[in-house]
Amino acid sequence: MAISATVNGKSVSFEGESDTPLLWAIREELKLTGTKFGCGVAACGACTVHVGGVPTRSCSVPISEMEGKAITTIEGLASADGTLHPVQQAWIDAQVPQCGYCQSGQIMAAVALIKQTGRPSDAQIDEAMTNLCRCGTYPRIRKAIQAATGQAASAQGDA
Repeated sequence: MAISATVNGKSVSFEGESDTPLLWAIREELKLTGTKFGCGVAACGACTVHVGGVPTRSCSVPISEMEGKAITTIEGLASADGTLHPVQQAWIDAQVPQCGYCQSGQIMAAVALIKQTGRPSDAQIDEAMTNLCRCGTYPRIRKAIQAATGQAASAQGDA
């Protein structure tokens, strides 16, 4: 079965069984390995991508549901000239990752949150950022989101 979609602005065709999770099509067929496998049941968020601009946990969405959809992975956030997305840069500046495994999913969730709210409050960040981080970098995640939206002054002291 062939499924046509757009990934990071490029037309692609996924081959395989219709129930293949989007995560595996992205990683195995397209070789875009920034999206990570975590739990396989949409609980942890390591596999978060955007489907039509909506954060989606790709481990539990079959490719059959992707026909004609626009998908953005972590690799698709940077501009064509390689300039990082402001959230990606804020993540680096705030030194968010420890192990880094969950961070591509965290960044994708943060980008969607900022797109939806503009300048999210702490409560909005807490509500929207449901991805799990075993290293516990949540204060730095909040700081990076605030920095990316120009709220860096209010984020000081959240080491």
